[in-house]
Amino acid sequence: MTYALPTAAITTPTDPLACFGPIVAPRLSESMEDRPYELFSLEPATPTIGAEISGIRLGGNLSAEVKAELRRALLEWKVLFFRDQDISRDEHRAFAQSWGPLEQHPFYKYTQPGQTDIDVATLAKDATSAAAENIWHNDVTWHATPSFAAVLRAVEVPPVGGDTLWADTGAAYDLLPEDVKNRIDHLEAEHDWIVSFGSGMPQDAIDTLRPHFPPVTHPVVRVIPETGRRVLFVNVAFTQRILGVSEDESNELLRLLYRHVMRPELQVRLRWKPNTIAFWDNRACQHYASSDYFPARRVMERISIVGDAPQGIAR
Repeated sequence: MTYALPTAAITTPTDPLACFGPIVAPRLSESMEDRPYELFSLEPATPTIGAEISGIRLGGNLSAEVKAELRRALLEWKVLFFRDQDISRDEHRAFAQSWGPLEQHPFYKYTQPGQTDIDVATLAKDATSAAAENIWHNDVTWHATPSFAAVLRAVEVPPVGGDTLWADTGAAYDLLPEDVKNRIDHLEAEHDWIVSFGSGMPQDAIDTLRPHFPPVTHPVVRVIPETGRRVLFVNVAFTQRILGVSEDESNELLRLLYRHVMRPELQVRLRWKPNTIAFWDNRACQHYASSDYFPARRVMERISIVGDAPQGIAR
């Protein structure tokens, strides 16, 4: 796949996002209470996003109490890391399925030829199949109900490189200037798959799928129902334009928001090891798979969990 990246704007003293000092956002929304975890250990990876969980095995039968604490951790930290999880494909599936119905990606038979059980996506990259996921995105925002979450397991990793990064889009929203928030709070954007997945498909496949997956509209600012947290919900891979404004204003706002999400202070980076698992809230963060390991081999298995229709800020 190939993507057209947005033109990067140069930061100037009059830039609305210029910030050369501390960039610190609250980790929790106002409705959330900061409480300790009692059933596992949690080690923060950054002040706002990413935490490593230890003391549990994901392949086992997790109690309702452990699952409740994990869900709270996911809402608070947006992406959770688990090391040394030597679990089977079926155990991986069972863990993901405990959070909701699994998502069967409609395009994998075109983009991942030879795969059979399409609820578990095997992402194998090597000298014959270079990685192209190195673009900031939420998964499947071209769908009317984008994924709630994903569970990604490292099967084989390169000697060095191949890290994955996640960006906290709630912290990104919180740190926007008030005038920018006022501009975007009630706007909607169009999302589509044609320029991403469609670029690698034969035309007959596009013609078959297009009636089932037309462009969709989502709020630019999404509200997470469990917490009331406002998050940015536009991404370089799938967002086509902001509706209700001129093309110039749409381009200006999207460039500004994309560049803001790319701030290192809003991100966490994971160096994979075999049997490491990442579990992330696709609603509240974007991710980026670093493609710096070619021609080495990297094999990951991902399962996505069905989400719901994004809701914006109530008027």
